[in-house]
Amino acid sequence: MTIAKFEVERFSLTSSKPFDTVVAALKSAVGQPDTVEFFNETRATNSFPDLQRVVQRGLGRTDLMLFAEFDLGDILRRETGSETPKIVRLVIGNPLIMKEMVRHVPDAGSYAPVTLLIDERPDGVHVSYDKMESYLRPYGSSEALAIAKDLDAKITTLLCECAS
Repeated sequence: MTIAKFEVERFSLTSSKPFDTVVAALKSAVGQPDTVEFFNETRATNSFPDLQRVVQRGLGRTDLMLFAEFDLGDILRRETGSETPKIVRLVIGNPLIMKEMVRHVPDAGSYAPVTLLIDERPDGVHVSYDKMESYLRPYGSSEALAIAKDLDAKITTLLCECAS
């Protein structure tokens, strides 16, 4: 048994935009394929080029897609009967980017696709992302780190665009 300790870098920013506006901007920038249909289509492909075509169709303008959305504030709102807190977790990524990281560091599959956390607080809407580079740094693969840095840049740019 092995237990490793990782230091994770969290990118966060606070927006003065309304919560729903930030979430809508993020979701509009990523593809939103029907996940059941998407996974059925990917499993049914017979070649890598066919798989690439299915993935490409599911991507948004950012070359990312939404895999899952969790309304984390829902259970809290139900308990209190209030309209707050508003907290959403978006799981986004690109299977082709993940493939390249996993090729060099199999454990990268534990971190991809990635999570964006959007939550409303008294000082504004907080948008947070744990940087992939920080997850993969301990593995020492320069190839995986280069891919992770590109992914981090893509996602932090997206967050800045949608929240600024």
